Amino acid sequence: MLTLIATPIGRTDEITLRSLELLKTADVVICESTKETSKLLKGYDIKAKRYEVLDEHSTVEDVKELFELCKTLNVVLVSDCGTPGFCDPGFQVVKMCRENKIQVQSSLGASSLMGLLSLSSERINQFYFRGFIPAETQAREKEWQQLKKYKEPFILMDTPYRLKKMMEECCLHLEDRRILLVTNLSQEDEAAFEGRPSQVKSQLKAEKAEFMLLVYGRN
Repeated sequence: MLTLIATPIGRTDEITLRSLELLKTADVVICESTKETSKLLKGYDIKAKRYEVLDEHSTVEDVKELFELCKTLNVVLVSDCGTPGFCDPGFQVVKMCRENKIQVQSSLGASSLMGLLSLSSERINQFYFRGFIPAETQAREKEWQQLKKYKEPFILMDTPYRLKKMMEECCLHLEDRRILLVTNLSQEDEAAFEGRPSQVKSQLKAEKAEFMLLVYGRN
């Protein structure tokens, strides 16, 4: 069996009692980083029986080996933070398990996506989750040309060191739209900025931070 466990995004106490129990009793903990996961577990006096790593460098053969463990063992999957399978390679193990009728369940918890939406001052009935846009200059510009035509709300995210670049691009391409920028969600310095891109950019003090961005719809 495979269980996907959501881990804290910022505050370490944002984890459910059920998730802690599942981590205690798991035969195998699949994680992105043993350093990050062991640090979390140590804070709750949990010692994993066995760690396996699944990250962006994992091969198809690595995924197959992890899937084989799910056939006979109680396996849990976590990411460094938030809900696994969301913008990370965890879906590959889920896919193999489902194709082979191995039970997959989730233990819900912290979600950066839902955290962002909950901080919106507008009702969001539907949205387009674009996630990470290309880093390469030409592909990124092509993506922006498509996104600026999109009338419904959409959500973007990127690496912390591209926060400044993202805001400059929003000012260039989306100045006619309102946006919601949330930085360092669930951390002590969490902040939310809402308004036109230039207004949001003028309020930002940091050039680097974990962030998610909601672009409101165009009427």
